[in-house]
Amino acid sequence: MKTVVLVGGGHAHLSVLRQFSRHRAKLARHRVIFITPSTRQFYSGMLPSCMAGHYDVSDCQIALEPLAAAAGAELVLASVAALNVHEKRLVLDTEETISYDVVSLNIGSETDVAGLEMSGDKLFAVKPLATFFQLWLRVLAEAELKPTYRLVVIGGGVAAVELALAARHALSSITRVEVELIIPERGMLSLANASLRDRVRAYLDRAGVAMRQGPGVATSAGLGIADGQIIIADRFIAATGARAPKWVSKSGLEFDAAGFIAVDDHHRSRSHATVYAAGDICSRRDVAMQRSGVHAVYAGPVVGANLLAELGIGLPIAYAPKRHPLYILACGPRYAIAAWGAWSVEGRWVWFWKDWIDRSFIRRFS
Repeated sequence: MKTVVLVGGGHAHLSVLRQFSRHRAKLARHRVIFITPSTRQFYSGMLPSCMAGHYDVSDCQIALEPLAAAAGAELVLASVAALNVHEKRLVLDTEETISYDVVSLNIGSETDVAGLEMSGDKLFAVKPLATFFQLWLRVLAEAELKPTYRLVVIGGGVAAVELALAARHALSSITRVEVELIIPERGMLSLANASLRDRVRAYLDRAGVAMRQGPGVATSAGLGIADGQIIIADRFIAATGARAPKWVSKSGLEFDAAGFIAVDDHHRSRSHATVYAAGDICSRRDVAMQRSGVHAVYAGPVVGANLLAELGIGLPIAYAPKRHPLYILACGPRYAIAAWGAWSVEGRWVWFWKDWIDRSFIRRFS
């Protein structure tokens, strides 16, 4: 008997649990443990439209208990506090210890708020998503009590743009609102094609979202930016890129320069063959791959097949990322911009296309 431990209920592990359920009879002589801090997983692709008021929270969540039960997995509601790869042992925040033969990590990442700490409780980090949405409800309640509400979003990626537009749409129905996007020096959507960047900039202008170039550093007075100005706001939202949880850096695994777990094309640790990782927590050297939920979704079946192969069920396979994955950016109202390679398009119909894709993803695991 072998013990396989899945840590985290991210997009990739949803597929792994689904695959395990199909092979439950063959897995009966093994032990599968699924560790997650919550019984529900928030689907990140629907967060901006949920903020904008197009979805209820329940529309954007996946129940994990039925998936674990179908896979024959023991569900442990906890977070990992430490990983010892030499002893093949996990320590939970409940102080419980779990040993493994094979472990897979799909825990996402944290928001890197370096330089923004002095914003104090005015600062909301976009991750973890469930916590962020609860804080967003607080923003809506605050805005109802003010004649003007000022919100600043810090970041230059897709998440930052979507959050700024969703906030502008939602808050404008409550009060007079000012939303500003602080973009890092490398620019907005730096890895995207020029067509998408042009469409996004034009839409931000039409939506009334102001843009300034950073970097932003928090002071006791407000957010200082490169030109010496101090920006004052009721709230700041940080969508400033990802960092790995601190316990991962102490695990003994091999990392890349940014501190993310280095994996091969099978999404297996390059230093420890009994450790797999998928999603934001890992990185590959052999291919250029953006940190995106798209890759976690596609890598899920690959990780599942490789974990089953570790148990003598089937053969291992490699993950070859698509050269041009499809990205669809929600714009606040039921309107979206899509990009694939050098091609881009926008409109209300694009939002409904995204809505169909997102709801289909939720239904697949419900």
